[in-house]
Amino acid sequence: MTKTNQPLLALNDIVTKVNAGTPNEVMILKHLNLNIYDGDFITVLGSNGAGKSTLFNTISGELPVTDGQIKLRGRDITHLSVEKRTAFLARVFQDPKMGTAPRMTVAENLLLANQRGKRRTLRLRRLKQHMAQFKELTASMDSNGLSDRLNTATENLSGGQRQALSFLMATEQRPDLLLLDEHTAALDPKTSEQLMVQTNQRVTQEKLTCLMITHHLDDALKYGNRLIVLDQGQIKYDVRDEEKAQLTKEQLLSFFDTIE
Repeated sequence: MTKTNQPLLALNDIVTKVNAGTPNEVMILKHLNLNIYDGDFITVLGSNGAGKSTLFNTISGELPVTDGQIKLRGRDITHLSVEKRTAFLARVFQDPKMGTAPRMTVAENLLLANQRGKRRTLRLRRLKQHMAQFKELTASMDSNGLSDRLNTATENLSGGQRQALSFLMATEQRPDLLLLDEHTAALDPKTSEQLMVQTNQRVTQEKLTCLMITHHLDDALKYGNRLIVLDQGQIKYDVRDEEKAQLTKEQLLSFFDTIE
C-alpha cells in the first residue's frame, strides 16, 4: 500500500560526522533521506560500518546532525535534546543491562517507565496500586517468568528477562517511534526467538511505529512491513508491503553482493 500522508518522521539530506573538526573526522551518514510513516515496522540491515547505529543515534539525538533536517510530523526537531525526544521516542539496546535500573525491582522499573514523558513532581509513588497492571503487562511476555518476579531486583534477572523488561518499559507508554537496536543479539537462540515473537506481537497489536536493526536476514524478511539496507551511510534499498513479502533470502544475499 502506497502511503501519501505526511511522514511521522522525515530525515532530509542528513549528514552526520564523528570527531568533527579533528584530523579523525569521518562522515558516517552521507546525505541520507528517509521517510517513516505511522505504523511502519522497518527492519534495518547493513554490514558493519554501514551507518546503522549512527542512524539510530542521529534519530535519538545522541549524535548531532552536521547538516540536513529532521522533522516530526512536520515540526523541525533537528536540534532537540535527547531528553526532550524521550517524550515521543523509546529505544531498546543490544545490551540487556542498558535501559533498566539494576537495584530497582521489576515493578519499580515499570513504574519509572510509566512516567516517561510526563512532568515529574514530588508525590507518593503508589506502587501497590499498579501491581495488578504490571502483573498483566509482564504476563503478556509469555513464559519467561517475569510476571512472577515483580519484586525481584533487575540485576538478579536472566538476560532474557531483563531484555523483556527493557522492551516493556520502552513500549509501556506507546511511543511515537520505537528503536530496537539489535535487541535480541546478546541472547541465546531460543530466548532470542521468543523475544522476537513477543516483539512482533506487541508492535503489530499496538500498531507501533518501529525501526529494528538486525543481522539476521531471516528476521528481517519475516518481520515488519518494510525493509531497508544501509551501505556507506546511505539507504541503498527500500522495499515494503507485497514486494517485501515476495523477497527471498537468496535475492537479498545477491543484493548484498552487489554493494560490497
